[in-house]
Amino acid sequence: MDAHLAVRARGITKCFGDVVALDDVDLDVAPGRIHGLAGPNGAGKTTLLGLLLGLAVADGGGLRILGSPAGRAFAAPDGVAGFVDGPGLYPALTARQNLAALAALRGRDARTAGIDEVLDQVGLTDVADDRARGFSLGMRQRLGLAAALLTRPRLLVLDEPSNGLDPAGKRHVHGVLTRLAADGTGVVLSSHRMDDLEALCSDVTILATGRVVFSGPLGKLAAENGELDYRVRTSDVNAARRLAAGTAGIRVVDGTGAPHDVEALVVRGLVPALDELVARLVQSDIAVRELAPVVSPLEAAFLALTERQETGR
Repeated sequence: MDAHLAVRARGITKCFGDVVALDDVDLDVAPGRIHGLAGPNGAGKTTLLGLLLGLAVADGGGLRILGSPAGRAFAAPDGVAGFVDGPGLYPALTARQNLAALAALRGRDARTAGIDEVLDQVGLTDVADDRARGFSLGMRQRLGLAAALLTRPRLLVLDEPSNGLDPAGKRHVHGVLTRLAADGTGVVLSSHRMDDLEALCSDVTILATGRVVFSGPLGKLAAENGELDYRVRTSDVNAARRLAAGTAGIRVVDGTGAPHDVEALVVRGLVPALDELVARLVQSDIAVRELAPVVSPLEAAFLALTERQETGR
């Protein structure tokens, strides 16, 4: 199975002087999966992405990318594309010219490089002949994604690709990444946005102070997370509060779910206890109009795991 992984890292270490950026990091990324990378600032995410893109080499451990050992620094492995700390663009060139220049650098004829196709994929056809210096942050991110797609990568490595995107742009980029994964491309996606990771990723690795504090399927993370706070909006908040107070494993932790929201309360408990509460509400003819975690399972786990690592508890 390891031979078929897009990324297989074992015991990766990387230091910059006395600073340990990565400490015994393991990472598996399967083809056709979107793997999220999360962690607070300084956790080592950018360093790890740089190793995957060939921008640096590890000091220790083993790293195989698309089945081959990682090579020398400053040379992206064949079949790998992406960007770290934002895409590198030529501001004076148009979007189309930027991609043509990139194709030329790789020895490809711009006329057959698929430039129009990737511009259409990322939704930049209408501004293909506008200079990049006038692009918003979100448009630059999309042009960087187009540049990565130009190589038809088997492993795509992206750092905050939704940064600066409006809701429509984010939905567009999410669609591109989902289709790429469906076609077999492995994607490593670093983001501070927990909602992006939850929407896109099948697996996630959380880093804190250079070490892995969790790596695995999102479902496993949610299952191990323990009690969460949920906002419950119903047709009868007073009756719902009484039922919640009488349901084993449920605690009412707040009288209302939001300012001026008289139909909501916040309860805390495990998923099985919450299921029991919903069943009791339905049996009592109380309509459940909203049921949602106040903080997402991924965000709650992220905060708990990283805080535990940083405080040494």
